[in-house]
Amino acid sequence: MARKYFIETFGCQMNYHDSERLSGLLESEGYERIEDEGHADLVVINTCSVREKAEEKLYSRLGEVREAAREAGTHPTIAVTGCVAQQEGDKLLKLGAAIDVVVGTQSLKRLPALVDEARSRHERRVDINPYEDVSFPLGLVRHSDPVRAWVTIIEGCNEFCAFCVVPYTRGHERMRPAADILAEVRQAVDAGRSEIQLLGQIVNHYQAPDDPACDFAALLERVAAIPGVVRIRFASPHPRHVTPRLIAAIRDIPAVCRHLHLPVQSGSTRMLQAMRRRHTREFYLDLIDRLRAEIPAIALSTDLIVGFPGETAQDFEDTLSLVDAADYHYAFSFKYSPRPSTLASKRMPDDVPEAEKTRRIVALQALQRDKQFARHTRTVGTVETVLVDSVSRRRATDLAGRTEGSVVVNFAGPSEWIGRLLRVQITEAAPNSLRGQALDATDLIHARAGDGPHA
Repeated sequence: MARKYFIETFGCQMNYHDSERLSGLLESEGYERIEDEGHADLVVINTCSVREKAEEKLYSRLGEVREAAREAGTHPTIAVTGCVAQQEGDKLLKLGAAIDVVVGTQSLKRLPALVDEARSRHERRVDINPYEDVSFPLGLVRHSDPVRAWVTIIEGCNEFCAFCVVPYTRGHERMRPAADILAEVRQAVDAGRSEIQLLGQIVNHYQAPDDPACDFAALLERVAAIPGVVRIRFASPHPRHVTPRLIAAIRDIPAVCRHLHLPVQSGSTRMLQAMRRRHTREFYLDLIDRLRAEIPAIALSTDLIVGFPGETAQDFEDTLSLVDAADYHYAFSFKYSPRPSTLASKRMPDDVPEAEKTRRIVALQALQRDKQFARHTRTVGTVETVLVDSVSRRRATDLAGRTEGSVVVNFAGPSEWIGRLLRVQITEAAPNSLRGQALDATDLIHARAGDGPHA
């Protein structure tokens, strides 16, 4: 009988893609995935340490896993992987008696072997070594999305922004060979995925180690040239590395979505300097002007932090005015929390009161919500090209998909349409999504390929 595994993931797209890789590794070793942790032989919790209370969330979840196993009468091996595993290492064993295996972000390939060792030797195992090798066996990834495939192109980060734990949990920057990336994209397309999302901590810093001529813009060209690639997205770029070649690639390559996620974190040059972002407010706004001059229809999104150490009322007002000027399609915003090992946690007192952080983030999110709703309202009556990717969370009879600008559109339709590229007329607007009506069932993917309507 096949051994059964359960995997749970917290964090970013890269963490979810790591879980897809872990699933492939385990299934290649004869495991079978189940969705009930109580009846699993192996429970894997893939962690994130970017936000506050990550460790507390892990320990709480471990308690729930232990209780589920007790009720089911099972004794699973428990593995903790990901950023908290890398950050805490064998400390987790001292604080979490239920943990059998700890696997860091740079040693994921060793999970099956470490689990086998823990079982055979009846010893808990830890591997958080900083391996340089970023290769991964091709063909093992178990894509969790029916339409899109995540493909990592860079591991680690050299930026060392003052607030960010990623360089300490993911290691220094290591580029994957372009040949490996392109081979993985081909396999994803062969498996039915038409949207490719390229991942890296600073994705637009990419330079192929196996081809000096292949920078990030050239990589986009090569991915787009693979038959079957309909859409390309990427996350997350750094404003300092948005080159004229990258702007031209977004403008000129049809498969590259006219959408750029451009994290700014603060609208105050003083705060940007304290955060070690290495650019100014003026540089960032000028970049937005250049992007919109070259690509008028481009959709822009961002990340923002409020309450960073030393942030004054005026600094926060600068953030509000930047958000107003940038007119983002959407934004992710967070209250600052100190993360282990970071420059801010070591040298900067967390001096903005929690109540003031809350007041600021409420004001920021209200401003962005109003601007999003106004932008969405302006799209009512227009026709958008939507890649259908799921059944809607709102209604089981509806579908959901995303525009080129990554805005969610809900509309009525059968599940057979998932994976199609459809023309949808927008009929209603809400702050966080749109509602529409499919104009017909023609799959534009097949129509563009010359196959005619896909009824």
